[in-house]
Amino acid sequence: MQVFHSISELPADFAPTVVSVGNFDGVHRAHQKVIAALLQRARELQARSLVVTFDPHPTRVLRPEKAPKLLTPLSQKLDLLASSSVDAVLVLPFTREFSKTTPKEFAEILATKLHAKEVHEGFNFHFGHKAEGNLEKLTELGEDAGFAVVSYPEMRLRGNSVSSSRIRELVTAGNVAIARALLGRTFSIAAHPAKGRGYGKQYTVPTINLSAYNEVIPGKGVYVTRIRVGDKTFDSVTNVGNRPTFGADSFAIESHLLDFMPFELNEDTVIETCFLHRLRDEIKFPSVEHLRAQIGKDVARAQRYFRLL
Repeated sequence: MQVFHSISELPADFAPTVVSVGNFDGVHRAHQKVIAALLQRARELQARSLVVTFDPHPTRVLRPEKAPKLLTPLSQKLDLLASSSVDAVLVLPFTREFSKTTPKEFAEILATKLHAKEVHEGFNFHFGHKAEGNLEKLTELGEDAGFAVVSYPEMRLRGNSVSSSRIRELVTAGNVAIARALLGRTFSIAAHPAKGRGYGKQYTVPTINLSAYNEVIPGKGVYVTRIRVGDKTFDSVTNVGNRPTFGADSFAIESHLLDFMPFELNEDTVIETCFLHRLRDEIKFPSVEHLRAQIGKDVARAQRYFRLL
């Protein structure tokens, strides 16, 4: 998959295209459905498949106080899009100046700069200055500019709208099981180990604390997880929260590796934590001994989960 960071980077021969424009946060099942159709139509039209997304998220520029935390930061989103086999992703820098692009100007970009033959969008797609453009407007402009518009209805699953906003709500409430169903994969976060923990080249302790992570995380509680470090994968139990048993709040995402073996780790290592199942709320215990006893119960339940899995 090719990645372009401006329209000017697109090669002159990258045409014609079948395009989808959006934030694609989460690259969830509804996104996947659009992308699958996009790829099929690109093959039928002997065109290139092109996904257009934005960085940063437009709301972070226009209404930063209401900006959502992301399910998938840009690097993770690009990895997921690459796995879909799309030909290319255009990451447009979103600025206040770009936000003033009118719907007509944006349609002209699709036609003359991106050489779109078809544009595929979800039912609630809006575009252009102050989000004045919608699917009806895009279809009208496309008729004049020379591209067709294919729209997709809302997808619902288990009574939930398959949308980035709904999945954020589920994850932050700790409901990682339903979030997994809507995403089409396990929700995960990728972060570095916490600094100042004395990590050497050879890591020999079966507990990992993550450094600060500023995007969407599951609600406070204890989870069955899987940890990926390089080419190694560990079954694990992860606590997300303030560790109230130890007194003053000290928020951490801390994982206990169940099938631990020593491995190489430093402060630049990327650790992916995959949240499979929520075990319980975070609890303040009367003593460290009570906490240790509960951790033993959590580990036993997690091991049973993996056996059944």
